[in-house]
Amino acid sequence: MAHETSLRAAYESHFRVGAAVNAATVRTHADIVARHFNSVTPENEMKWERIHPSEGQYDFVSADQIVLFARDLGMFVRGHTLVWHNQTPAWVFLDDLGQPAPAKLVEARLEAHIAEVVGRYRGVVGCWDVVNEAVIDQGDGWLRPSRWRTALGDEYIEKAFRLAHQADPSALLFYNDYNETQPDKRDRILRLLEHLLDRGAPVHGVGLQMHVSLDDPPVEQMEAAIERYRALGLRLHITELDVSVYPWVHEPDRPQHPTRPYDEEVAEKLAARYEALFALFLRHADAIDNVTLWGVADDATWRDDFPVKGRKDWPLLFDVEHRPKEAFWRVIRLVRG
Repeated sequence: MAHETSLRAAYESHFRVGAAVNAATVRTHADIVARHFNSVTPENEMKWERIHPSEGQYDFVSADQIVLFARDLGMFVRGHTLVWHNQTPAWVFLDDLGQPAPAKLVEARLEAHIAEVVGRYRGVVGCWDVVNEAVIDQGDGWLRPSRWRTALGDEYIEKAFRLAHQADPSALLFYNDYNETQPDKRDRILRLLEHLLDRGAPVHGVGLQMHVSLDDPPVEQMEAAIERYRALGLRLHITELDVSVYPWVHEPDRPQHPTRPYDEEVAEKLAARYEALFALFLRHADAIDNVTLWGVADDATWRDDFPVKGRKDWPLLFDVEHRPKEAFWRVIRLVRG
């Protein structure tokens, strides 16, 4: 495949096109990543449980591998993620007796973690998802109940941004979330961002995860959200894009859709969806700097285990044999004609 048909080349005058990678896929999918992407995000290798499994012990082997891979290819690196309610070890919130740790101790651990991790990649990782998914999906209230919030109060979010900026003043700092275009949650995220900006916190952008399905949410809803976010003056990154071929089941008591074949009908629907999504991103390319797909090819996607473990999904632009799908060609033709 000629270089001129690569994603990175096709979109270089609009925005970076990235992929989430891990310690395995930087080897097994290296050719696709090198040819088609100019940005990478470590899928799990920079999350707290992987990089800082116990107090005073850091494991940078896998994260370093990804950063060096990106450096050798001149790629932008998105750091993901510093503060999240998931994949954070229990010890962070406990004292030596296994009881809830005092706020000062949890805050000291947060400060040490951010200083060590962000400091290690200072000037190398271009941006960080500083806080991930801190807003509730629905119901009363605003912020998600979490061990971070219990220990440090609502201020933990602002603290994290200030600590990250202190560790690397040149890095762009993002708040990242899912269901970010659904009106109720969108408004909660906007409230959080406005609060942080009013406080003078060093927030530079918002990460829109964009885990979507073939027809949900509608493009009009996504565009309305993008317009609201960009009105804050923040940069926008599409951080975790994939398109499940299954309808999203919102009611927990309803059965999920069974495994379906990836046939011509599904391929066409996926292609049309990706075409509409990238057309949307192009319309807002003056505010969007980076569009990252959450994975490289269909043989290694988290969607095979979420929300139904073992149900095969086909959410990406390259198939299980690493060949470009019709969705890939539609995305290319948008800018190449």
